[in-house]
Amino acid sequence: MIERYSLPGMSKIWQDEFKFKTMLDIEVLALEALAKEKKVPLGALKLIKKKAKINIAKIQKLEEKTQHDVVAFVNSIAQDIGPSAKYLHLGLTSSDLLDTTLGVQLKAASDILIADINRLLGLLAKKAKRYQDMVCIGRTHGVHAEPVTFGLKLCLWYDETKRNLGRLQEAKEQASLGKISGAVGTYANIEPEVEAYVCKKLGLKAAKISTQIIQRDVYAQYLTTLAIIGSSLEKFATEIRHLQKTEVLEVEEPFGKGQKGSSAMPHKRNPVICERICGLSRILRANALVSLENITLWHERDISHSSCERVIMPDSTILLDYMLNKFIEVVSGMMVYPDNMLSNLVKTKGLVFSQRVLLELMEKGLSRTKGYDLVQRSAMRAWKENIDFKEALLEDNNVSKHLSDKDLDRIFDLDYYLRNINKIFKRVGL
Repeated sequence: MIERYSLPGMSKIWQDEFKFKTMLDIEVLALEALAKEKKVPLGALKLIKKKAKINIAKIQKLEEKTQHDVVAFVNSIAQDIGPSAKYLHLGLTSSDLLDTTLGVQLKAASDILIADINRLLGLLAKKAKRYQDMVCIGRTHGVHAEPVTFGLKLCLWYDETKRNLGRLQEAKEQASLGKISGAVGTYANIEPEVEAYVCKKLGLKAAKISTQIIQRDVYAQYLTTLAIIGSSLEKFATEIRHLQKTEVLEVEEPFGKGQKGSSAMPHKRNPVICERICGLSRILRANALVSLENITLWHERDISHSSCERVIMPDSTILLDYMLNKFIEVVSGMMVYPDNMLSNLVKTKGLVFSQRVLLELMEKGLSRTKGYDLVQRSAMRAWKENIDFKEALLEDNNVSKHLSDKDLDRIFDLDYYLRNINKIFKRVGL
């Protein structure tokens, strides 16, 4: 029975065929459990298994009249069975089917997303190691700060993605729930053993307690997790968008043969995939907000959560699957320009070494305040007059009396900034 749940493609999980077949499985499994308790004749069980069929067109036609999807589903199946149909849906309520089906769907969707993330992790690990020692400028507030490596950026993305994998695995575990507890969760018309049997067969955990529904904090956690993962992808994509700016051009997302960047300007190569990822992440966050609103319902349930869940559940899982695959495409084919990285690194003519100059002056006995003021004065002169920072330092007698030309050569050494990169990679597990 469960083999069918390994369907190719995220969208199939949310199609009517998958949904109604799963609901039928739940009905049959519940009958099996009831038959074991001798509450349903074995003959009726066998007949229902043989004759029960899913006819989506018939269900939809019945729903036009009943205005209730589960009633239409049950009635559609009952029409093909005959008198034994009286045992169908025995002791169950609609949400026993709907929420348990949702548990199956989210478990299957999670498996696809987890596979996507594992693929991304492998790719990020490979690229991070490849560019581990490729020096580029680190930026804070969008302004040049100190040297880093491009591999270190990817190493950070790898570590964050690994955390997201853990979050999704936990959210999957929490959302892989089923419930067969009746109209208000008291098992008044069906025993807990039926629920246990059905959930075990479906590979789900039985909710420890439910009302007519599984409580919606479970799904809020799930969709919030998807929103966090989407926000991480947006963060990574935003970095690539910045690095692809014409005046930066250190990294570029892939640009295919025959691809066009603009209807007006033939020269354009725009980061359209990364921009798309950034836009779609907003939908994931909006859907997560809806899931949080769904937590509060009247008494043992109302139906205000149901309509929006039919949108946000498939949309969020399908969107994140799409976003992960598109970002895998970006990372796999991105173009990296080390010459531009070096060109940008030296653009400030050595100002990126200012902190180390300050620390050396402090080593020579100057106070932090005095040393900071001296270094800042030379730095501002270098900015204003567009001269080498080292030259400005040497021409300041208050600096040169403490630091020689040889000292500054040692201070202006890139290797100093990169000496712990290997340790960081090792700590991250790369």
